[in-house]
Amino acid sequence: MSAPKAPDPAKTAAAQTESNKATAITQYGLNATNQVTPYGNLTYTQNGTWSDGTPRFTATQTLSPEQKVLYDQQTQLGSKMNNLAIGQTDRLQNVLSSPIDLSNEATESRLMELGRARLDPIVAQRQKATEAELINKGVRPGTEAYRRATEAVNQQTNDAYNQLLLTGRGQAVQEALAERNQPINEISALMGGGQVQTPSFVNTPTPGVNGTDVAGITNNAYNQNMQAYQSKMSGLLGLGTALGGWVFSDIRLKSNIERVGAHPLGIGVYEYDIGGRRERGVMAHEVAEVMPAAVRRNGDFYQVNYSMIGGV
Repeated sequence: MSAPKAPDPAKTAAAQTESNKATAITQYGLNATNQVTPYGNLTYTQNGTWSDGTPRFTATQTLSPEQKVLYDQQTQLGSKMNNLAIGQTDRLQNVLSSPIDLSNEATESRLMELGRARLDPIVAQRQKATEAELINKGVRPGTEAYRRATEAVNQQTNDAYNQLLLTGRGQAVQEALAERNQPINEISALMGGGQVQTPSFVNTPTPGVNGTDVAGITNNAYNQNMQAYQSKMSGLLGLGTALGGWVFSDIRLKSNIERVGAHPLGIGVYEYDIGGRRERGVMAHEVAEVMPAAVRRNGDFYQVNYSMIGGV
């Protein structure tokens, strides 16, 4: 009787790989469900196989007829808007090639012209009122008090003209910048209306089927066969004892071997696990060296006649 042969790791791994691949294909097939919506459809089709024979699939999105019309219109509109923007680039080039002029000398001249028409009568009236008030108070021209009062009026007049120029100049600069930026803004708006939309791709379906543990099944089967073999060997060991002292004592049948003493024949005495139990005895190969007649072959393994060697 021969012991069960241990599984070949390479063959077991190859079988597990094939099982995993078959499971993945099944998982994809279960999850690759075609979808139909009012806006469009999503379909899965096989488009051949990979080099190892694994199927290849394609996920295809199609728009509904109504959505397809809208898409074509948006694409056409975007193309026209882009073409219009490109046609305006020459105009933009002319604008950008001319440096912006913020001197505003003509603007300041016009502001002074308008300011004098508005402010000069007010200034003249204020000066007359100040002079009359000073004279009524007894302050005569040429005095220090008269000089200080008239200087204050002149300072107020200068402040009014400066404020007019600063406010007007700021407004003129804003108008000049707006005139320069307007064509740039127009072209940017046209280009924005014709941008291509990035398509949304569908994620690969997530598998949901548990794989088969081929390696585990193979190893469990081997362990069960080994247990059955050890059980049979245990029966044979008992049968050997009943048939004149012949007992299987092959080292290949033993595990957890520990030398615990010496036999009168000059060989070792051991404790070991065999047939599912802990026993004490000798090794057949050692007995064969000192008493060959007490050893015989039974199938693939050797037995020892303990009656002939005097026990242990």
